[in-house]
Amino acid sequence: MALDVLVLMFRRPFQPREIVQQFWFVASVSILPAALVAIPFGAVITLQLGSLTAQIGAASFNGAASVLAVIQQASPIVTTLVISGAAGSAICADLGARTIREEIAAMQVLGVDPVHRLVVPRVVAAMLAAVLLNGMVSVVGVSGGYFFNVIVQDGTPGAYLASFSALAQLPDLVVSELKALIFGFLAGVVAAFRGLNPRGGPKGVGDVVNQSVVITFLLLFFVNFVITALYLQLVPAKGS
Repeated sequence: MALDVLVLMFRRPFQPREIVQQFWFVASVSILPAALVAIPFGAVITLQLGSLTAQIGAASFNGAASVLAVIQQASPIVTTLVISGAAGSAICADLGARTIREEIAAMQVLGVDPVHRLVVPRVVAAMLAAVLLNGMVSVVGVSGGYFFNVIVQDGTPGAYLASFSALAQLPDLVVSELKALIFGFLAGVVAAFRGLNPRGGPKGVGDVVNQSVVITFLLLFFVNFVITALYLQLVPAKGS
C-alpha cells in the first residue's frame, strides 16, 4: 500500500482541496499538544546534559549538545508521536467507519480507487504537517532548553549560543526535516491501512485504531535508528 500511495501521489487528478482540508485538520489537532510536549522534552534533555557536561568540565558545550539532541532526535519523534496519536487515530477511525458501512466497497464498484481518493490526500497532509510542525517543535524545544539552562542551571547565554553555532551545521536541520517527512508518511500509511482493514464490525474499528498507533510507534523508533546511523556515517561532524 505504501508503494501504491507513492505512485498515486503523482497521478492525476490531484485533489488540492481535500489535501488542504486534511492538512488543516491534522495541524489543528496536533499543534498545541506538540508544542506542550516539546517544552518538557527540551528541558529534560538540557538539564540532563547540563549535569553531565558540568561533571566532565565541558559546561560550555551544553548548548550545542542540547540543541543538536533536540533538533536531530527529539523534535521529529515528538512531532510524529503527536500526529500519530491525535490525527492518525482519527484518520484510522474515519476510514474504518467508512469500511464497515461499505462505503469503500461502493467506491470500488463505481470504479473509484479508494487509495487514490481517500488515502493519498491524508498521507500527503500528514507529511506536510509533520515537516512544518517539526520546525515549530524544534524552536519550542530549543527555547525551553535555553530557558532552563540559563535560569535553572545558571548557564551563560553567550556560551550556550556560541557552542551551538560552533558545532551545529545545516545538515542537522535537513536530516531532522527528512525524518519528519518519512515519519509523517509512515503515520499516514499505517493509519490508512489499518482503517481500511477492520475486523469484527464496530468493535474492530476501535481495535485497529489502537493497532495503528502502536505499529507507528514501533516503526518510528526503528526507522529513526536506521536514519541516524546512516547520517552519522555519511555526514562528517563540523570541523572534522
